[in-house]
Amino acid sequence: MKKELKKPFVSSLDLNAEEIQLVLKEKIQEENEYVVKNITKKDVISEEKILKNLKYEENKINIVSLFSGAGGLDLGIELAGLSVKYGEDKAYKFIKDRSSYEKIRENGLVNFLYSNDIFESSNQTYKANFPDTVAKIEKDIKKIASFPKSDLMLGGFPCPGFSSAGPRLLDDPRNFLYIHYIRALIQSKPAFFIAENVKGLMTIGKGETLKQIKEDFESAGYDVSVNLVNSRDYGVPQLRERVFIIGVRNDIQKKYGFEYVLPNPTHDGKIKPFVTLKEAIGDLPLKAVDVFESSYSSIYMSRNRKKTWEDQSFTIQASGRQAPMHPHGLPMKKISKDKWTFEGEFNRRLSVRECARIQTFPDWFEFSGGEKDSVSLSHKLNEQYKQIGNAVPVYLAEKISRPIIEFMSKKML
Repeated sequence: MKKELKKPFVSSLDLNAEEIQLVLKEKIQEENEYVVKNITKKDVISEEKILKNLKYEENKINIVSLFSGAGGLDLGIELAGLSVKYGEDKAYKFIKDRSSYEKIRENGLVNFLYSNDIFESSNQTYKANFPDTVAKIEKDIKKIASFPKSDLMLGGFPCPGFSSAGPRLLDDPRNFLYIHYIRALIQSKPAFFIAENVKGLMTIGKGETLKQIKEDFESAGYDVSVNLVNSRDYGVPQLRERVFIIGVRNDIQKKYGFEYVLPNPTHDGKIKPFVTLKEAIGDLPLKAVDVFESSYSSIYMSRNRKKTWEDQSFTIQASGRQAPMHPHGLPMKKISKDKWTFEGEFNRRLSVRECARIQTFPDWFEFSGGEKDSVSLSHKLNEQYKQIGNAVPVYLAEKISRPIIEFMSKKML
């Protein structure tokens, strides 16, 4: 029997607007058909048991977290609840010490009910850092039949083909996991949702992809806004541009007249200086054991990878191999077009803990490298870099979500 050849993925650069729409609609239909064909009666029964045992809290904001990863977005939302209740200064002070934070987090405004991610190490990290009352579902979201009711839904749905750093593949099936986020919304009916994604989402498919995504979220019964932000404008020591898709359920919007407005930047580089690498990681030892060590590819060496102590970091990526260089020592030197070299004796990648600091995770936050004894140290470290790079910076999540948490605490609790 002749093996069927896979069709090559379609590049958004090769299509016009009408062709892009046809590709998008075809892929959306495929995702919906997949659910119908692959979810079994056994899946449904198993999920019903989980949903019956969820621990709702009447006077808190009950949260469902999808594509939760290590939990950067979740921790930021929890911190927002504490900022609203106790004030920002007190909340940010307490999060730095785990024992102090554990005492205060119990009295916060949010309650995490249910979280889903397909990756084992991410789930291990989440379990180690969030209350054990959360139902942690390690399962492909495509195979989940039933989602619980909630007040707020979170999730940064993966879209690797949308990244401006990648090949911009329009019909990569991983780009359509947002359809399952919408399935969850329709079942869960939260008052609000927050979704985060890469900046490239705004330009792939000549803007038609984002237009389609926004329309799909709106069709689920939500007023939707799209917001592009740079993390450094909100106290994160990193140049990281991301898109936040914010939704308010139509009846809530109509009843209260709530419209999400992006908070004003807290840092502008002038009146309030941006947070520097020196402030973020300057107290950590130069000799670190949690550093991914390997050769540097020609692509890596094709541009500067080393910021100064007074700068903000390059974007922390989901790969140990692609981690930026530590700022200590001499700067890199350009020797020809698309070719740089290291100078001096001190040149290493940022460590796992340094990357976590730059992503504004507290030092007590533990990252799993997986449980398999046979896995190499470099693999385990890379699992940690991956989780950190995929996460939403905690402080950014806190700032972006605070208007929603504040509104819900005043009007809905």
